[in-house]
Amino acid sequence: MTAFLINLKDNPPAAEQYLQLEGVTWQQYDALVALFIDQFPALRMTYLEGTLELMTTSPEHERLKKIIARLIEAFAEEADIDLNGYGSATFRREAAARGLEPDECYSLGELGDAPDIAIEIVLTSGGIDKLAVYKGLGVQEVWFWENQQFSLYSLIDPEVGYEALSASRLLPGLNFAVLAQFVDSPSQTKAVKAFRKTL
Repeated sequence: MTAFLINLKDNPPAAEQYLQLEGVTWQQYDALVALFIDQFPALRMTYLEGTLELMTTSPEHERLKKIIARLIEAFAEEADIDLNGYGSATFRREAAARGLEPDECYSLGELGDAPDIAIEIVLTSGGIDKLAVYKGLGVQEVWFWENQQFSLYSLIDPEVGYEALSASRLLPGLNFAVLAQFVDSPSQTKAVKAFRKTL
């Protein structure tokens, strides 16, 4: 596993790669986060009840997360919403045996134990159910970008889980069909300017 991770620094992959490990204790996961997460920004670690998934992100993955973040932040500025971004910070909860780094995440106002909104870019499928992880962390909404469209989920109850949404409850004025039209623009700056004009 060390050789796999060290390779990430010198040879960042062109495509996403996954490695899944079973029977990983919380203490082992905690140690790996402390050891690797700052050294390898392209590495995502998702932990769910003893299963640890390591994923490298591709340049396309990072481009998509960045343009989506810029568009959402432009919307919040225009709508005068106190939206605070925390990027791909690590969120963990030992009691729930869950932890991960969202691709992007936001809180309305100050950050609590977890962000209010998490965004996931899905180019290839991993083995861990991200909604199961987010449920244990108490994230209110999870937005997935997959196959050129958004799918939104809202946490009904920590026991029940998430339900699919057609619009965000936290940012009800954000039109995701319109937002999606600007995600694949070759110029992020032009896309943000054009998106602002629609608001």
